[in-house]
Amino acid sequence: MFKIQTLNNISVAGLERLPRDRYEVASEIAHPDAILVRSAKMHDMEIPETVQAIGRAGAGTNNIPVGDMTARGVAVFNAPGANANAVKELVIAGMLLSARNIPQAWHFARELSGDDAAINKAVEAGKKQFAGFELPGRTLGVIGLGAIGVKVANVARALGMKVIGYDPSITVSRAWQLERDVEAAISIDDLLSRSDFVTFHVPLTDQTKHMINAERIRTLPKGAVLLNFSRAGIIDDDAVVTALDQGHLYAYCCDFPSNLLKDHPRVVTLPHLGASTKEAEDNCAIMVADQISDFLENGNVTNSVNFPEIVLPRNGGFRMAVVNSNVPNMVGQISTDLANAGLNIVDMLNRSRGDVAVTLIDVDQRCPEETVKQIQSIEGVLSVRCLG
Repeated sequence: MFKIQTLNNISVAGLERLPRDRYEVASEIAHPDAILVRSAKMHDMEIPETVQAIGRAGAGTNNIPVGDMTARGVAVFNAPGANANAVKELVIAGMLLSARNIPQAWHFARELSGDDAAINKAVEAGKKQFAGFELPGRTLGVIGLGAIGVKVANVARALGMKVIGYDPSITVSRAWQLERDVEAAISIDDLLSRSDFVTFHVPLTDQTKHMINAERIRTLPKGAVLLNFSRAGIIDDDAVVTALDQGHLYAYCCDFPSNLLKDHPRVVTLPHLGASTKEAEDNCAIMVADQISDFLENGNVTNSVNFPEIVLPRNGGFRMAVVNSNVPNMVGQISTDLANAGLNIVDMLNRSRGDVAVTLIDVDQRCPEETVKQIQSIEGVLSVRCLG
């Protein structure tokens, strides 16, 4: 029986992927094998030594001490792309809200008073101040072409926009998903100089913090619109407000309100709604629950932010999963210990990522406890599990 601790309310659709005959799931549970989390901050949390995996029902893992978990041999999973459609829809809504001045116009309409004749007269007199522009023919720059960025780029093309993308780390599979007339920018500055709208779909790191600053804002065409439904901090909000006040930027739409932004007349701030749909919550929970269960039961790793991708189909035998430092002769030492115990290897797969390696081994007999302890004692081995 595996024990799963939940730190937030996890969608029932995801929890149903963990059968009750094999999993005990609760918010308060002793000695958990894994933790499911959404937004709870784990950096100051005492994470039990029994934990083998942490699953984040979402994309970002800033709330998880990934480095510490890697050092302990704990896999950290996320759910990339599960909320992609929800964020995509919000980005498109943000473009429309900004281009047509809808929030400002709505506020104007709600403040009207008098009888219907007076309201109608005020509408006709006031509507010209909210005149906007249409999307077809405008250019959208997309920085970050992962699951969300690709969807945003494709739907913008369907709306008649030109699209420029920038992502030096784009995968082959994502590139195949892009509409073929999406143009590749040679740099961020190249993209900015040619975009009427710019949307960001990158994680917040030391490299991306304030990637849009006062200097880069000056390279944007006058009247450009910035959209940030990725992470607060990617854009220098002070620089944006200055550019809005000076009339260089037309609008800023983001998912991260602050005292600086929330009352500005040319800023649309939403309360972090990017993935706030039932469908996105279900998709994230289902994806991460499936990944956690496959890891706990089979040792397979999919969509981990700190472990290598590794999937070994079950071909009979008894499986061992070993996590170790990525140094020479680890597989040799493990194989020697198995041979000394009289165990024959039926199948084996080893993968590495940075400083971490994972080895899945199917042997013809159940591994004796003393052999498990012998492998665990090898310098650099972080964890050893016998999966039956």
